[in-house]
Amino acid sequence: MKPLISVIIPTYNSAQTLERAVLSIQKQTYKNLQIIIIDDFSTDDTFAKAQNLTKEDSRIKVYKSDFNDPSRYDDGLKRNINAGYSARNTGFKYAKGEYITFQDADDVSLLNRIEIQYNLLIKHKAIHVCTDCQKFDEKLVGTCARIEAEESYIGPKEIYNMSQRSKGLIAKVSPTLNSKISFRIKRMRIINKLFFGSLENYPGAGNSPLFKREVTEKVQFRALKDRIWPSFMGRGADRDFNFQVAETFKNSYFFPITTYLWKTKH
Repeated sequence: MKPLISVIIPTYNSAQTLERAVLSIQKQTYKNLQIIIIDDFSTDDTFAKAQNLTKEDSRIKVYKSDFNDPSRYDDGLKRNINAGYSARNTGFKYAKGEYITFQDADDVSLLNRIEIQYNLLIKHKAIHVCTDCQKFDEKLVGTCARIEAEESYIGPKEIYNMSQRSKGLIAKVSPTLNSKISFRIKRMRIINKLFFGSLENYPGAGNSPLFKREVTEKVQFRALKDRIWPSFMGRGADRDFNFQVAETFKNSYFFPITTYLWKTKH
């Protein structure tokens, strides 16, 4: 039997889309899965709907996030800047798989996404693999990805170099000082050049990498104030996590194979 893969699904007020997202994992061609839904203090009936899903599939378990970050919403930026990071760390506690991946509760994976990522990770002896995404298309829900670009990829050295280009000067000199300065100050004109390197995105679908369990022993998701690689407009939890893995282990790959349908967030 192939090794167990844990799929962590952080969810916040996703009652309308959770079932579809989970179904795209339940129907994966890779079957040996642990499906972990982490409710991030939803205020609708998301938690109850998640619990109902456990009745039809013994692979599904539901838990509450450990920490409800009071700085979840930033009034100045008018956006949710800390969505999902603590829920994903909570998921790490319950993950039993040799490998771990994620699924956002308002998106959909193509049905062979995890199998593709696993095969690529094994083939290239990688510790961390990302594939690509496209905007949500109802016609593609319930279909499999086409593998056309397996040999075209971005390898560990180039991704590591991206992580260094994207790292701000203050973070390079003192991560502790970087954490003590508020994000609003970091974004100020002129001064922001000290806190942000290149603003290039992590390649591919940064919200759904597949990686070895050992990654979590050294890398966790971080609150916005602690992120070395945030996005300039806030959030950036996925960007920070993936670049952190790439820098720490120097064995990350990106393959331009579309395996994930991304619902534009509002």
